[in-house]
Amino acid sequence: MSKAKELIPKTRFPEYTYKWDETSLGEISTIVKEKAGKQKYLLMSVTSGVGLVPQTEKFGKEIAGDSYKNYTVIQKYDFAYNKSSTKQFPEGYISMLHDYEAAAVPNSIFTCFRIADHKGYPLFFEYLFRSNYHGRWLRKYIEVGARAHGALSVNTKHLWSMPIALPCFEEQKKIAECLSSSDALISAESKKLEALIKYKKGLIQKLFPTKDKKLPEWRFPEFKNGASWKRKLFSDILEIMMCKRIFADETNTTGGVPFYKIGTLGGKPDCFISQSVFEEYKTKYNYPRKGEILISCSGTVGRCIQYDGSDAYFQDSNIVWADNPTLEINNNLLFHLLSNVNWNKLNSTTITRIYTFDLKKLILVFPEDPCEQQKIAACLSEIDSFITAQSDKVENLKAHRKGLMQQLFPSLEETEA
Repeated sequence: MSKAKELIPKTRFPEYTYKWDETSLGEISTIVKEKAGKQKYLLMSVTSGVGLVPQTEKFGKEIAGDSYKNYTVIQKYDFAYNKSSTKQFPEGYISMLHDYEAAAVPNSIFTCFRIADHKGYPLFFEYLFRSNYHGRWLRKYIEVGARAHGALSVNTKHLWSMPIALPCFEEQKKIAECLSSSDALISAESKKLEALIKYKKGLIQKLFPTKDKKLPEWRFPEFKNGASWKRKLFSDILEIMMCKRIFADETNTTGGVPFYKIGTLGGKPDCFISQSVFEEYKTKYNYPRKGEILISCSGTVGRCIQYDGSDAYFQDSNIVWADNPTLEINNNLLFHLLSNVNWNKLNSTTITRIYTFDLKKLILVFPEDPCEQQKIAACLSEIDSFITAQSDKVENLKAHRKGLMQQLFPSLEETEA
């Protein structure tokens, strides 16, 4: 018996002790070739990492046109390999139809197949493909940049020759049910996260006045009969600042002071600058004070972070900050106000960049009493801490599920051995 035929995953259920068999996708599946013709079917597209979705949901309409008659008809539990490259799935994405009894997909970019009833539990294979198992196999056969009519140039013989380690039907089902339970937990916790975000949005609407009101609908009891609220232009109380420009030859990829560009503000730095350059520029030129609000002016427009005072440098013009020397408005409250601005409402078209004049004309509404400002900010920050904790929980569950998939399936390298 070859090494490949003695495959055993790293983690498995105790009632199963036999070796997994080696087969190939072509040996356990059949190609689906039925065409839509004049028969009406639900038309599907694919969202990478999500799966098959109705065209009306993704594009707002059906886009088949004259090519509809050539669409491939798939049945529930059939698989469709989309040969379009995405960042998450560079070699294409394989999706299973499980929410509908039948549908049709474009034959130009989809190769469709069906797992033989006696060979496989469909959901087992959906999880296998979701781990990009097929991508790790196909990448050696796809030329970089090779495309035909927008799709990757893939010879399907390589798809059918893909080696697969296969347990018995009962163990396949057990593995799929385990991963489905993990997905259900992730879905439930994600809904909690969505509920918290929605709650915060509703709370903000209650804690701040609407356009035609001078006071908010809700106030904390101790401020109910307190001072009035202010409406002020950004430019009347704040100044827009930015760091001195850093050029490419002043950066490195190995270490030093983190340098953030628009794509990494609030995350991992793009690169680094030397400590000596940082100290010089920080001393000679504009630099944010701890607590001031940094704003992304392009890319993800309007992303805000509150500077924590640590050594870091920020890309000029694309990242600015609100200089707030008088503290007429509390920086903690300002963070929440700027984080919840609908930047697109500043212009008649979708905004792709925040310019100085956009910020200057922004109207800020806030309580006059510094204590009330701090109270509102503390309340919203508390909600943010719950949102962050819940978000971390969801990400940890996803990481656990990913690790579980790696343990429950033998690797492609083991299967090829």
